Amino acid sequence: MTTVEIDNPQALKHIFNRARLEHIAAEANACNPAFDRERFLALCSEGADALSVMQRMRRVATSLQAAQPGGYREQLKVLRRLAPRIDSAFVCLALSEYVAIHGLDDFDVSMDALKFFTRFGSSEFGIRPFLLRDPHRTLQVMRRWAADPDDHVRRLASEGCRPRLPWAGRLPVLAADPSLAEPILQALRADPALYVRKSVANHLNDIAKDHPAWVMALIESWPLVDPHCAWVARHALRTLIKQGDRRALAILGAGNVAQMEVERFDVSPASLKLGDPLTLNLVFKSTAEGPQKLVIDYAVHYLKAAGHATPKVFKWKTLELAAGETQTLVKRQVVRDFSTRVHHAGRHLVEVMVNGEKVARGSFLLEF
Repeated sequence: MTTVEIDNPQALKHIFNRARLEHIAAEANACNPAFDRERFLALCSEGADALSVMQRMRRVATSLQAAQPGGYREQLKVLRRLAPRIDSAFVCLALSEYVAIHGLDDFDVSMDALKFFTRFGSSEFGIRPFLLRDPHRTLQVMRRWAADPDDHVRRLASEGCRPRLPWAGRLPVLAADPSLAEPILQALRADPALYVRKSVANHLNDIAKDHPAWVMALIESWPLVDPHCAWVARHALRTLIKQGDRRALAILGAGNVAQMEVERFDVSPASLKLGDPLTLNLVFKSTAEGPQKLVIDYAVHYLKAAGHATPKVFKWKTLELAAGETQTLVKRQVVRDFSTRVHHAGRHLVEVMVNGEKVARGSFLLEF
């Protein structure tokens, strides 16, 4: 199964269209002839236009329960047969949501079901009600999952207890005390699967927003000569790096102020419209007597409707610069609206940061 992508809720909302609901109903009926296809379709469709994608997913979960006879354990056997027959990893999230809604009072059976369903559609949302009800008991199970031979199960161990998991409610106990998840993060810090390491890095990046010193102390204790550990560290510290945090930069070997001269920084074109590409061209030369590691980012100060500007920092390049070496970097970025960022006309400042220090600036005019 591929990673469930949930970056575009408007696009995903239509994944639960009539054809997909009929597919689920037909496959569920094939798994259990007593499954009431018409009841399922009627329940899923009622008022669906007004529902968000996550609300539609929960509606599917409750409708799966209402459309078939039997109790929780009996229905769960049917859903286990259904899981590999569903043609969408995202739609399979409804199966773990079923467990979250109906299985809280049957802990061991539900944990085993979530472990099974995560192979077809991540159980990262379904596990969270169990963490809210009994975090210590649930984390004990998740620590065992961190040693599972299945990549998807190991990823669930980390992803399911992320304190700031997108589209999910917060976990107050874990947000207050990140050490509760530390055994899981330590076990997976050098996982062979990139799929798992991404989750560990994102988990630590979540924690760093509330407990930056804790995250840095943890990573400083790691064997960063291991390339997998080093990869997780770089991505886990990305928010702190963008903020120019000296300790985080030092962990990556870029804690010193860069010794360099900016020979040219061009922002082009001088004016553009939405949909046009923006090009940044940076030329700089080392003034150091030896090699140095540079972490180069840039910030675009986006204008808001009220007239003020808010910077958004982007990663550019991490490199080793030899004594006296000259480097040229070019970055192209299309200026377009996103669900999380709407552009406004006016002059936008662009700044370059090297090892946390601002070294160059330019601007462009956005016209509508």
